[in-house]
Amino acid sequence: MIDNRHDHFIAPAAWLQSPIGLGRAAVAGLGVVVATDVFAIGSGVFVYDVSGDLESGALLDGRAELADRLYSGAGVAQTVALLTTAVLFLCWFHRVRVNAEVFDPYGHDKTRGWAIWGWLVPIVNLWYPRRMTLDIWDASSPCSAPRPHGLVNTWWTFWVISLLSDRAASTAYRGAESADEIRDAVGQLMFTDAVDVVAAALAIAVVLRLNRMQYEKALAGPAPLPA
Repeated sequence: MIDNRHDHFIAPAAWLQSPIGLGRAAVAGLGVVVATDVFAIGSGVFVYDVSGDLESGALLDGRAELADRLYSGAGVAQTVALLTTAVLFLCWFHRVRVNAEVFDPYGHDKTRGWAIWGWLVPIVNLWYPRRMTLDIWDASSPCSAPRPHGLVNTWWTFWVISLLSDRAASTAYRGAESADEIRDAVGQLMFTDAVDVVAAALAIAVVLRLNRMQYEKALAGPAPLPA
């Protein structure tokens, strides 16, 4: 069926399902992401110091090998945590998107499928998920007026900075050969990890806030029909 006022397709079979369980799983995953980022920052500080000693010709006594193992292990842990959390987060995001259709079938610029593909398609993933989150946020607001978007916008700003800086820092690290280049690249990666910690913490706040909003909206029941 097509809504002629907005030219939006209304996906069939939208019904309310609790996002609480998936939200808790996503929050737990994001917590692990924060932990692996902190571990990576600590390992990065070690590598940064060892690289400085290597550049100055200081005796390392096996510290270089230990630093390399720690940093490689941190990278593997980050990758596993990120991929696992991404699956949990996307399942939760799709759930709250479907619920938002029940609350407001006409308040969405993007179709339901973009709740998944919007995160995966390059370039598009820089703004589609934010737009969908704002639509979900407005539809899920228990009060008549949508709640402010400050939390979503702040989260998305840090997420984009983390995404773009990670690409630049990873490229620099892969191409680093000298101790000085490795030191600079590790510094960039530590900055990226620190930004990612903030982005993950804000994502946790978004998940918890949206879960609470949808719970309150569901308890309030259907909105009264206009006179």
